[in-house]
Amino acid sequence: MKILVIGSGGREYSIGMALKRDSSVEKIYFASGNGATSELGENIDISDYDELAKFCEDSGVDLTIVGPEAPLVDGVVDIFKSRGLNIFGPTKSASQLEGSKIFMKNFLSRHNIPTARYVETKSLEEANSFIDSLNAPIVVKADGLCAGKGVIIAQSRDEAKEVARDMLSGDSFGDAGRAIVVEEFLDGYELSIFAICDGDDFVLLPASQDHKRLLNGDRGPNTGGMGAYAPTPLVDDKIYRDVEERVVKPTLKGMRDEGNPFSGVLFMGLMVVDGEVYVLEFNVRFGDPECEVLMPLLKSSAGELFLKASTGRLNEIDIEFYRDRYAVGVVMASGEYPYRSSSPAEIIIDEIVDSDLAENSHISFAGVTRGDDGKLYATGGRVLVCIGLGDTIEEARDRAYLLVGQVHFAGKQCRTDIAYQALRS
Repeated sequence: MKILVIGSGGREYSIGMALKRDSSVEKIYFASGNGATSELGENIDISDYDELAKFCEDSGVDLTIVGPEAPLVDGVVDIFKSRGLNIFGPTKSASQLEGSKIFMKNFLSRHNIPTARYVETKSLEEANSFIDSLNAPIVVKADGLCAGKGVIIAQSRDEAKEVARDMLSGDSFGDAGRAIVVEEFLDGYELSIFAICDGDDFVLLPASQDHKRLLNGDRGPNTGGMGAYAPTPLVDDKIYRDVEERVVKPTLKGMRDEGNPFSGVLFMGLMVVDGEVYVLEFNVRFGDPECEVLMPLLKSSAGELFLKASTGRLNEIDIEFYRDRYAVGVVMASGEYPYRSSSPAEIIIDEIVDSDLAENSHISFAGVTRGDDGKLYATGGRVLVCIGLGDTIEEARDRAYLLVGQVHFAGKQCRTDIAYQALRS
């Protein structure tokens, strides 16, 4: 089987690693990939979706897997399907679950899926009126895609009104913020749970937990994610059942009934409040860095999983994950992240002589470029993720940080407390 992976980050590298382990996968292409994905397959420098579809036709690609949200919202799946090509991901209309927070919140309301009280509006007066009815903190969200930065948690009503004004005026996020969602703040603990869907059936993946803040103890600015671990002991069988019955099943039925059957990854950002599950947001692709800790836990064939999901045949296979294993991923970022770009820096990785560490850890590369000298350089904000595996979270965490110690580049930074919530509990 020949497979194309669209994207260039650590998420796509991790998917590539899972495919590389699969004996049914003959060849992996990346569009456009990064400086390290060429070690897993072949990088293709094609960005136009029609040209990419033609490449798949000419090269006999059996399946395309879409990593990032932007191509999905832009309609890459529709283009490929119109040419009879297998592609894993939701259509443009189904991708509204991430592409528009207003669409998502109204969908949750229509189908009685638990979520925070909210108002969606283009009117500052209406936004301010709803803000006055809430206690701080207050959540304000830009409607459109904002590279993961369009959600602001205001600590006072005055701050919430200021944020709403800046969004609606276009000052904060341009056109993406000219319609907003204002919602009550839910006080609990957050989870990321993913379901791989084929329109009718689904496979629920082990729950993971992301660490969005830059600094230890969840302080500092929000980032794309500084680390993750899976599975989390914060999720018991009741929560898994509630997610299936109260979130996934009504979502798939609602999307199907509305003419937008959902196939791909349903990323559920959840808040658990007093044991009850609420949906904070939907995304329509794997999270990053959650994908990096989930892919190593996949026991079954990655190629078969994505192919069956893309062709509506998940019911034909049994998908297994290592439920007695844990994965912890620590993001190593450039020195100026997330404030500004950093100068390119050569990445030096020490030889790993410890066989236990070599067998139970690996690196997923993200913001890296291959220089003319053949060396890897850190050129992105989040440069790579060091993943440790173990029979306990503590063991996986220790291996991840041992691997961090083997990686060197100028200005490197990382958190030192990834998975602290689980270890504290």
